[in-house]
Order: sequence, then C-alpha cells, then structure tokens
Amino acid sequence: MKKLLIIAATLSLAACSKVTVENYEKIKIGMDKAEVEAVLGSADNCVEKTLHTNCVWGDESKNIEITLVSDKVTLYSKHGLTQ
Repeated sequence: MKKLLIIAATLSLAACSKVTVENYEKIKIGMDKAEVEAVLGSADNCVEKTLHTNCVWGDESKNIEITLVSDKVTLYSKHGLTQ
C-alpha cells in the first residue's frame, strides 16, 4: 500500500509540471519576473550576473531558460519541449 501511495504521488507531481510548450508560449519579451512566476512558478535555478539574471525552470532534459534585465524578460528559450 505504501509503495502505491509513493507511485501515485510521484506521478501526480510529474503531471503538474509547469514546464510545457503551452506555458512557454505565454512568455513574452518585457514581462516582469512576477508575471513569469505566475505562469511557471518559482525558478529551479537563477544565476545573477553583472547586468542580468539567468533563470531556469525544469532540468537538463526539459527546461525553459529566461534572461532577465531589471526583472524584465529580455531573452527566453526552451529545450526538450514537444507539443
């Protein structure tokens, strides 16, 4: 029974991923970081540079990467997402 609950929880978490093509298409240049987080949730990793911040949602196999300048989207890309 315990294994069944663990499997069900894992599957429900995987199904709830916000790293999708549909959500990627909602991202637009000029969006605030808060607007992006409303669509994708909190970033899995952000690295602050001198003039910009690079944030990644997802993992190495499937992700959305966004570059922010003054908390505004300036560049974004996807990897491993299919429709």
